[in-house]
Amino acid sequence: MAGNDAKTCDDQAVRPLVKLALAEDLGDDGDVTTSALIPDSQHGAVQIVARQPGILAGLCMAELVFSEIDPGITFKRRATDGARLDRGTVVADVSGCVRSLLIGERTCLNFLTHLCGVATLTRSFVDAVAGTAARIYDTRKTLPGWRALEKYAVRAGGGMNHRHGLYDMVLIKDNHLAGWLAADSSHTIAGAVRAAREHAPAGLPVEVEVDTLAQLADALDGKPDIVLLDNMSPDDLRRAVTLRDVRSPEVELEASGGVTLETVATIAATGVDRISVGALTHSPPALDLAFDWKPST
Repeated sequence: MAGNDAKTCDDQAVRPLVKLALAEDLGDDGDVTTSALIPDSQHGAVQIVARQPGILAGLCMAELVFSEIDPGITFKRRATDGARLDRGTVVADVSGCVRSLLIGERTCLNFLTHLCGVATLTRSFVDAVAGTAARIYDTRKTLPGWRALEKYAVRAGGGMNHRHGLYDMVLIKDNHLAGWLAADSSHTIAGAVRAAREHAPAGLPVEVEVDTLAQLADALDGKPDIVLLDNMSPDDLRRAVTLRDVRSPEVELEASGGVTLETVATIAATGVDRISVGALTHSPPALDLAFDWKPST
């Protein structure tokens, strides 16, 4: 799937976020507190430490923050993205000019705590469906400008990326279908799938959203790559899988809509291939990480 080729967290595409975040924090006058209290010559060291269990993601962004502030900062990774963290796990050692360490502290942790939160929530969903054939996917419900990073964090948590944007996959949603069906009384969902495949760039996957079994039957006639089953009950999801297996076994089925950690295992047990979860990126709790200052020697 094209979405799985989303930019990695150390790609040039995310460097502007670091510059923006630092400019937002420093304004025109810089860190006035640090400038007042810390001499240029003072050096020190910190450890970035997990305060709670979770999954690591975005350590490369933390390193980018300090390289942007001060190329003289030494950043030593002690863990890799995707690793499980315990309370007290040291993920990096950072040393150099104390002014630079203080200037970068909050921006570094803002990236890390959010991305680790995405990865940790993703791993919870992945673990909940272990033993089934279902795979956990993200959505486009991301913070503007953060999509490449958040999708990277989903992968670090063991999840899969859905399309990255509007350009790398055809996804015929309910509002597309409403316009298509209203335009001509002879139009069908299968016809929408065929029209999309004909007009989209060659090779792009085609997915169509349905919310009833009758719509699924119509959609399968168009031979989409994937059908998104929106807000269907577990019983209807099982019926959908049976219908797909008989009519078009090559088509993947994706369950979506209101998926929670409490319901995802039941959904996975219906036999669907994919489960997309907007919460992975739109509402993950931040994972608590902090700077622990190392005593001067």
